[in-house]
Amino acid sequence: MVGLNDDISVDIEEIYNGGKEHHVKTCHGSVSVVVYGDQEKPALITYPDVALNYLSCFQGLFLCPEAVSLLLHNFCIYHISPPGHEFGAAPVCSNDPSPSVEDLADQILEVLNFFSLEAVMCMGITAGAYILSLFAIKHKERVLGLILISPLCKAPSWSEWFYYKVVSNLLYYYGMSGLLKDIFLQRYFSKEARGSSEVPERDVVHECRRLLGERHGSSLMRFLEAVNKRHDLTDGLRDLKCRTLIFVGDQSPFHSETLHMVTALDRKYSALVEVQACGSVVTEEQPHAMLIPMEFFFMGFGLYRPGRVSDSPRSPLSPSCISPELLSPESLGIKLKPIKTRVPTKC
Repeated sequence: MVGLNDDISVDIEEIYNGGKEHHVKTCHGSVSVVVYGDQEKPALITYPDVALNYLSCFQGLFLCPEAVSLLLHNFCIYHISPPGHEFGAAPVCSNDPSPSVEDLADQILEVLNFFSLEAVMCMGITAGAYILSLFAIKHKERVLGLILISPLCKAPSWSEWFYYKVVSNLLYYYGMSGLLKDIFLQRYFSKEARGSSEVPERDVVHECRRLLGERHGSSLMRFLEAVNKRHDLTDGLRDLKCRTLIFVGDQSPFHSETLHMVTALDRKYSALVEVQACGSVVTEEQPHAMLIPMEFFFMGFGLYRPGRVSDSPRSPLSPSCISPELLSPESLGIKLKPIKTRVPTKC
């Protein structure tokens, strides 16, 4: 690994080898939590979107060398998987009651209590962002900050409800078919990433397609049905005072809903980063676009500890490459400013 110090290389190797998996028993079933890093450090919990788990949702971000310094050197990571979404999960028994979004949010509280965690940083994508936002509204004292990627916050429209009701029926009768894989990939990635008859789909999309084939239809149906019955969080968001950093791809199907969420949040505590030529799962499609905004977001908490990321002066975390505007008190956490970014290169 050219240009990386030994500590960062060790962290990357740890990710490849896998963290330690715990199965936490809750009032609403068992939850898989994979833990990376030193548990004495501040905690960052993640929650993926429907049909994804931590590898298919966050691997792109956590395998960026710059993100290793930014995240693993400063946090212990707790990857929470929705019930039945972890690797090797058995099919869900049809007699088991389906959890609601409230139940899933309550599971997070039980996970925090299991690990004796107090206030935590949260990172979630789309449906996972909704669950974490709901958790933050219900348990404000347990959340330091939110990093939300293409989040949901409103109740589903009639058309969305009907669309995913059809998807649930297709899952029931046919499992994860090729058609359903394409439907989910449209939810996650931009048109450019998915390719066409002339241009092959990108590697990240190809790998996600493969991982979707490992999901059990019954588990996906339960999570999808819970999300399809979600309620509007707008009123609760208005009272939320934890700092919130929101990313959304300009080609995300949830772009307008994300903008609605930004208007509901207190502008003193929130910032929006719009990533061009990107779908919903920014962590996989353009993870490099998240690095500098997250760096300054964390500095507002006093959590970021600078490290030697690269010998190159053009490293994305090098102070010489940071706009002076981003060094203002507002951007350091007193008031975060909306940012638009376009980063064409891949991590």
